[in-house]
Amino acid sequence: MKRERFQRWRGVAETRWLWWIACAGLLLWASCSAPTETATAASGPADGVLILKSERRLQLLRDGAPFRSYRIALGRVPEGPKRCEGDMKTPEGKYVVSGRNPHSQYHLSLRVSYPNAQDRREASRLGCSPGGDIMIHGLPNSWGRIGAVHTAVDWTRGCVAVTDAEVEEIWKLVEDGTPVEIRP
Repeated sequence: MKRERFQRWRGVAETRWLWWIACAGLLLWASCSAPTETATAASGPADGVLILKSERRLQLLRDGAPFRSYRIALGRVPEGPKRCEGDMKTPEGKYVVSGRNPHSQYHLSLRVSYPNAQDRREASRLGCSPGGDIMIHGLPNSWGRIGAVHTAVDWTRGCVAVTDAEVEEIWKLVEDGTPVEIRP
């Protein structure tokens, strides 16, 4: 009986160690994916946002060149463009930052002007609603501690997620009306 308990305890202890090792590995990986400057940051706001879904990267542009780059998480079904509400896809196309929410459930959020006219036509053709509420946002409130580890998996309902510190920086550098292009 004691031996069985010991074996069970040993299995739990090994599982815990594996869990801690996995967490440490994710934290180490995440620390390597912090925001990077790809050009000298000049004063002034970004004049564009480029989201590269296949690279899981959001870039802030100035004069057509990236000057900040961030690792991102996308919708749970990242391949292909968003077509219908609830499909868990991140849209693809040309939009603008159409507003911001300082009281977001995801730290801060910048609204993307999805759906555009083409998105509405495609949803209508498919007989569904295109949905809306696509945002560039931080982590769920009270989850900020996990930092860049969140990019290990696509977890949003179609939004683009960065860390809380990153969305604060994006919030300061991106004005309403800034063009947003989301590429496959």
